[in-house]
Amino acid sequence: MLQIKVLAVGKIKEKYLKEGLKEYAKRLGAYIRLEMIEVEDEPCPERASAADEARVKQKEAEKVLKLISPQDYVVLLDLLGKELSSPELAVLFDEKGLSGQSRITFVIGGSLGTADEIRKRADYRWSFSKLTFPHQMIRLILLEQIYRACKISKGEPYHK
Repeated sequence: MLQIKVLAVGKIKEKYLKEGLKEYAKRLGAYIRLEMIEVEDEPCPERASAADEARVKQKEAEKVLKLISPQDYVVLLDLLGKELSSPELAVLFDEKGLSGQSRITFVIGGSLGTADEIRKRADYRWSFSKLTFPHQMIRLILLEQIYRACKISKGEPYHK
């Protein structure tokens, strides 16, 4: 069974997002083993300098990288990454499973983005869209896409 870990910097505060995440985690239980880990974000001054922002991203990266195993296939959610369709994500899951790489870790950086160390560790950099999404909402969108890909992979109907 595919093991998927979602590492995200920052806490979810909105109740509706927490409920949505809980619902998709429940649905995904039939397809994968899911682990969701929140990494505490670093405080950043309101008018942060470039050096302050780099320091924040570096500290957040250190926390994230400690939670990634050497055998994990790491997918970084990155604005500059490659876009994937839902069927292409399903193919990625199938390919990883068939090649014996059943541990996939998705990384969602902090509100300032991610440090270069995480980009270097990533096996794949995935952009959802050229649109900007609220930082906390992206976790829910990610879980929905993972669920959709699992259904596609199993040949089950899904809403197009």
